[in-house]
Amino acid sequence: MSDLRDLYEEVILDHNRSPRNFLKKPEGTNHQAYGFNPLCGDEFRVYLAVEDGIVKDVGFDGAGCAISTASASLMTEAVKGKSLEQAHALFEDVHKLLTQRAESSDLGKLAVLSGVHAYPMRVKCATLAWHTLQAALENRQGETVTTE
Repeated sequence: MSDLRDLYEEVILDHNRSPRNFLKKPEGTNHQAYGFNPLCGDEFRVYLAVEDGIVKDVGFDGAGCAISTASASLMTEAVKGKSLEQAHALFEDVHKLLTQRAESSDLGKLAVLSGVHAYPMRVKCATLAWHTLQAALENRQGETVTTE
């Protein structure tokens, strides 16, 4: 199990050092949301270019700890090309993984987030980007999403 944990940690560190789709506002952005965790100061804005019910492109900006940044990076890779319904379902699956230690067999690379469950104080770090995604999918631009 130690080798698996080391692999998970390495993926998290890689996505923190080189976040995918970071500082990117896709051309054609028509959905976005802002998320902020007042307890730790993590904050992200998620941008979606949705066309015909499909997330054609995604990006994010902001600042956060290694776990929140890596989670946001992994999220952007996972949601691109998904239908709005698939993206909502992915949020539910990842949320269960992080908060209830649910099975992660269908989550692919996102399974690396399962290790966060062992650190309850860090779960909100990992879920902030996902809650912000959920708001962006619904194009709730006028509110601030929090994990509180």
